[in-house]
Amino acid sequence: MTEAERIIGTPDIPDAEGADGAEPQQPAEGSSPADGESAGRGGKKVLVLLVVTVLAYLLDLGSKMLVVAKLEHEEPIEIFGDWLKFDAIRNAGAAFGIGEAFTVIFTAIAAVVIIVIVRLARKLYSLPWAIALGLLLGGALGNLTDRVFRAPGVFEGAVVDFIAPAHFAVFNLADSAIVCGGILIVILSFKGLDPDGTVHKD
Repeated sequence: MTEAERIIGTPDIPDAEGADGAEPQQPAEGSSPADGESAGRGGKKVLVLLVVTVLAYLLDLGSKMLVVAKLEHEEPIEIFGDWLKFDAIRNAGAAFGIGEAFTVIFTAIAAVVIIVIVRLARKLYSLPWAIALGLLLGGALGNLTDRVFRAPGVFEGAVVDFIAPAHFAVFNLADSAIVCGGILIVILSFKGLDPDGTVHKD
């Protein structure tokens, strides 16, 4: 060490301090980088849910508008002979024509399902669940739109059905989305996958 260094002294090398002598910033209390990551992943899954919902809803709405404009009060259109036809009917009941005397009740049930799915979306971190709930939500919104805006009145409207397989009930794309979403939820439940991404292994 030279005489000048001995007199002046060698400055301490900062360890925990920054180059400018300031103390390093600490993460805010109660937060962590993992929280930000989780929020980002959850946001992406909610976006998937919204995209699937909008696609299912628009496909159902567009098909019904086309059927009402072109097929209602017309002869059925054969797609695969007698096995599959497009035949426009008005259904006051639930999916596949069940319970036509309980239109208002089914309307209320559809509204409750929509509210439950929207609330569940806040804790959604699973892509398969996002797709399943999007199908359910899009289908429920599609049929609820008919019940609110179509004749004979608000909350009593008849749903437009037109897909008519042989020896089976007539249904629409909203019914198909609801069934597919329900089947996917059953499969995910059997596999032990929760909406928040947790996997249960028994």
